[in-house]
Amino acid sequence: NKLSDELRQLAVRGFCAVGGSGLSRVDFFVRMESNEIYINEINTMPGFTPVSMYPLLWEKSGVAYPELIDRLIDLAFDRHADKRKNHIKL
Repeated sequence: NKLSDELRQLAVRGFCAVGGSGLSRVDFFVRMESNEIYINEINTMPGFTPVSMYPLLWEKSGVAYPELIDRLIDLAFDRHADKRKNHIKL
């Protein structure tokens, strides 16, 4: 729905604005009477069991738990490779 799409877009913008990487969950407050949306927090260590909100939200977006784990591992390897590439030895 429209609100879910807007929240997803704002979550990405908030995550990028703080230089986020890897695993996090962006929480919101929504005032339904005025349609105002507020980012409450960016949770950098959300629960990560199969019944936690983080993987459940991804599942609702079409990403199953095993695939989510694979994606996060790939992101971690990519981030490590980037750090090694940018590391300067003196």
